[in-house]
Amino acid sequence: MAAGARPRWEALFADLEAQFAAHEQAVRDGEVAELTRAEQASIPLGDRLRAVVGAPVGLELLDGEAVAGTLRTVAASWLLIEGRGAHGPTEHLVPIAAIGAVTGLRRQGAPSTSRVDSLGLGTALREVQRDRARVLVRTLGGQAVGRLARVGQDHLDLEEADRAPVTLRTVPFSALLRVSRA
Repeated sequence: MAAGARPRWEALFADLEAQFAAHEQAVRDGEVAELTRAEQASIPLGDRLRAVVGAPVGLELLDGEAVAGTLRTVAASWLLIEGRGAHGPTEHLVPIAAIGAVTGLRRQGAPSTSRVDSLGLGTALREVQRDRARVLVRTLGGQAVGRLARVGQDHLDLEEADRAPVTLRTVPFSALLRVSRA
């Protein structure tokens, strides 16, 4: 074997080794990217919202209305934002199904750790009903002000006391965009 042949073979093997290493790294990078996408696909919106509780967020509701404020509570089917109303600070109870877009989220999520997280929309609305507070109920068809008279499994009854005679408006949860303290 010639003296110059050995370094040439070593260079060839070193080059092949480098190619194998580069291929293995590319495969690992692809696997990491795929695992990252799979993990991101498993994070629900509620967990992403939960990760920014206490921070300002902006919501675009399905009718295009913007609601902004500090996110206070996130449950499986609703959230509570402390924001501004016509008469100063107020709270907005928003069904997650009524949200068209959110600004202010981070990439990561925070899993549910509280029993409150599992409370349904009806439970939250019954708390508002117990307070007998005046509320503004916004729906896909408009809005009305009054007091929650009843909260059913999938609807609420709003007593519009500002009207004469008092009008009872029944709103299915599927049409509800937000309930705000008036």
